[in-house]
Amino acid sequence: METHRAAKGGSMTMDVSHRGLTDAQVAALVDELAEAARTGARIAPASRRHPAMTVSDSYEVQRLWRARREAEGGRVAGFKIGLTSVAMQQAFGLDEPDYGVIFEDQILAAGSTVRATAWNNARVEVELSFLLASALVPGQGSGADGAFTAEDILAATACVVPSLEILDCHVREEGMTVIDTIADNAALGAVVRGDREFDPASFDLSWVGAKLRINGEIVETGVSGAVLGHPADSAAWLANRFAEQGETIPAGSLLLSGSFTRPLPVAAGDTVVAEYQGMGEVRVQFT
Repeated sequence: METHRAAKGGSMTMDVSHRGLTDAQVAALVDELAEAARTGARIAPASRRHPAMTVSDSYEVQRLWRARREAEGGRVAGFKIGLTSVAMQQAFGLDEPDYGVIFEDQILAAGSTVRATAWNNARVEVELSFLLASALVPGQGSGADGAFTAEDILAATACVVPSLEILDCHVREEGMTVIDTIADNAALGAVVRGDREFDPASFDLSWVGAKLRINGEIVETGVSGAVLGHPADSAAWLANRFAEQGETIPAGSLLLSGSFTRPLPVAAGDTVVAEYQGMGEVRVQFT
């Protein structure tokens, strides 16, 4: 299998080494995002209000938000990558994806009926997920300096599951940058997990086609190779970002490998069906 590496270097690469905000400012942004999630409001982009804010600050906002949820009893059940297509990266002025965490209560069964208003500016994307049979421990990959490779992901995978991602944006889009999406946990709302599981060796995972239907009409198509060339490469990039923070990704975790369709808005009354080549469909009903 030919693998793909995200471009490094250059003026667009994310600098995660520099903080521009104080801890108090970071905590205040977490409070704002939590209130927006509670009320359904959307906040003004923090990147506009805090010009010194960096990508490192964004991940610190995400980290603190996660820590608060875990302190309240939430359990991290998976990890997600976003901005995996070149077009989306260029739109935000970067050459790397972003990433976030998935809590257990954000994973929904295929066929679920959900309220569209449960999320701010709800949109859907078509993805593949990797369910891990074994843990990904920092430094134990087969790549340089123990980094994880696509082959490591496939070896650790119990099965591949077709999935829909529901995006949940708590930031007003005008003036929004990747700094804002990262702080907002990469805009994750929920994952609609398919009810069929597949052996990754049974497919060329870079050539899984999909059609997205809303209310019976095909509104988007895509192929899984749009995700950093191969979804397993995308999942490896994701695992390496958490490994850099010293975090083991446990067995049983779901790795959401990035969308290979555009995010499309949904509203109450919409029936959304993603049809995957050779993998059946994933359906969700919005009320």
